[in-house]
Amino acid sequence: MDTPILKLDHIVKSFGSFRAVDDLCLDIGKGEIFALLGPSGCGKSTTLRQIAGLDQPDSGEILLNDKPLFSSTRNMFVAAQKRNMGMVFQSYAIWPHLTVFETVAYPLQVRNQSQAEIREAVNAIIKLVGLEGVENRPAPMLSGGQQQRVALARALVYKPDVLLLDEPFSNLDKQLREQMRGELKLLQRRVGVTVILVTHDQEEALSLSDRIAVMNAGKVEQVGSPLELYENPATPFVRDFIGHTTRIAAKVQQLRDGVAEITIGDSSVTLRSSAPALHDHVGKSVLACIRPEHIRVGSAAVGTDNVVEGTVETLLFLGDRYECWLRIANEMVVAYAARRERLTEGQRVKVHFPREELSLWPN
Repeated sequence: MDTPILKLDHIVKSFGSFRAVDDLCLDIGKGEIFALLGPSGCGKSTTLRQIAGLDQPDSGEILLNDKPLFSSTRNMFVAAQKRNMGMVFQSYAIWPHLTVFETVAYPLQVRNQSQAEIREAVNAIIKLVGLEGVENRPAPMLSGGQQQRVALARALVYKPDVLLLDEPFSNLDKQLREQMRGELKLLQRRVGVTVILVTHDQEEALSLSDRIAVMNAGKVEQVGSPLELYENPATPFVRDFIGHTTRIAAKVQQLRDGVAEITIGDSSVTLRSSAPALHDHVGKSVLACIRPEHIRVGSAAVGTDNVVEGTVETLLFLGDRYECWLRIANEMVVAYAARRERLTEGQRVKVHFPREELSLWPN
């Protein structure tokens, strides 16, 4: 990353005895989509509000283009309206008594721009977000997707340095959510604005973001690209929060040439893992973890290495695949199976665990 456009340095924010943000440090690059991802109460929205200037940290520094917006050591705090940041709230906060044009124009009016400048800028951003033809409609007459486009246009019309999005898709149905995610990413690529997205939806963060900070209890657990977080989680929290993880109770029997041999549960059913091994866990209990899509069931379970038998306990049809609950040596294992397998409940099947996808974690 080049010099970050936004830097958060040891930010702390407490509400009474509760520490909502705990010594948070982040560097956000110019032009990237950066997500703050985590469960409710993890501190992500509080962090966004401090970036926006709606809340003031207790300590630390926030710098935009190397200029302090907040500094506890220098006793500095720049008000929200002076930060040149756009924000789209979860509720969109669109005024019902204004038309689309008037809503989008409002930020330029308070900046005392001329009528000609306002007209040119508003028409340009309305075209960019696909709202041509509805400029004179009041907000209540718009659909949810159109209202979101109005909120985006209003936030972008004055060319902010950073666009802040607080759970922007939570009020939309699933199909519209997916459509708006694609539209937002295309829009961001055209405009080039830096985006900070707050969400609890892992699919949203993975599909939209260049990088993600996974937050838990006011702290950052890991920062990385979506692929990095998915394939190489640094902590158990990230492993279980990003995507779906099948966890199997196991015991390490031996390590040899970088390969760990484990037994499932209390059984003698043996699997092998070539993922980085826990060298101090021979003879100890561990969790063997694997993504459900990496487990091969039925005819896909080819070869002789790491193939065991299991019983199909139940099947959940997901449209493009089955979610298959398997019992293997008294352990319940969740895998995804292709529709073509035509599995049935109670069926005995072969199950393949690719050794390079099977990671071991302390239990």
